[in-house]
Amino acid sequence: MPKTSARLLSLLSLLQTRRDWPGAVLAERLDISPRTVRRDVDRLRELGYPIAAFKGPDGGYRLEAGTELPPLLFDDDQAVALAIALQIATTSGAGIEEAAARALNTVRQVMPDRLRRRIDSLRFTTVERPSSRPEPKVDSGVLMALSAAVHAREVLRFDYPGPDDGEPRPPRRVEPHHVVTWGGRWYLVAWDLERDDWRTFRADRVAPRVPTGPRFTPRELPGGDVATFVAARFRGSDSSADWPCRGEVILDLPAAAVSDHTRDGVVEALGPDRCRLAVGSWSWPALAASLGRFDADVEVVGPPELKEAFALLARRYAAAAATDARAR
Repeated sequence: MPKTSARLLSLLSLLQTRRDWPGAVLAERLDISPRTVRRDVDRLRELGYPIAAFKGPDGGYRLEAGTELPPLLFDDDQAVALAIALQIATTSGAGIEEAAARALNTVRQVMPDRLRRRIDSLRFTTVERPSSRPEPKVDSGVLMALSAAVHAREVLRFDYPGPDDGEPRPPRRVEPHHVVTWGGRWYLVAWDLERDDWRTFRADRVAPRVPTGPRFTPRELPGGDVATFVAARFRGSDSSADWPCRGEVILDLPAAAVSDHTRDGVVEALGPDRCRLAVGSWSWPALAASLGRFDADVEVVGPPELKEAFALLARRYAAAAATDARAR
């Protein structure tokens, strides 16, 4: 039979995985007697865990939500996962960085040596993307307010300044659907009641107003799920996660060299030093300009819009070169 502390940890882990556990099933899973299960449940109650007993043919136990935080018990994998998550949270931009760092230090101090060594060996540094200005931080209270409105399905009112002047505008009224992160920033995905359309709002600019409005029935997101919808919006589309502009070109470069610098394109080898590339972007000029990074001859397969974008850029670049020459 496992030691008492190990049994308690295993019992608590099982109780957390589903709502109701028949006593006989717990005894079988832990390879102990029903009497030992009852004693271990009593020990967990003494530690502060609110475990209720229910009667019936399959009478058993249920871990309920408590009013106080009892001592926490984690198995080895849970403890390591918690420490890694806390390290990531220190750069989340959610306004909890200092609290996450303190929590990580607390968890590490109470870990046994074997787990502390595992955590220390897994330490890493999160490198943020280079930026001309620091990413805005979001107040954790704002995130909690947004999440609460999403969970309660209540109309939300908030102030939202313009992107340039920062001046307040009339309050927005929305049906909040999801709080998401994208590219290191937090966003609220919502149905704008005034504009009768879907919108994404930067959470660092949102100032919620109270009280919230009436409850609403959630609408179906374009694309079917929030990941597809958000990816589509940031790629300039309404409902598809794919780029709105996609084209094909032939490059005088080996397929391996092009693949190394293509994130979501499809590369097909046409020979040792030639390949076909199908790739997308948010606009045709942006797509044409991105292909210039390969520093190779380009043959446009299609569509005609991509050829027109190359012609447009050629005129702009020629004008820029001529202006530079006259300046000298």
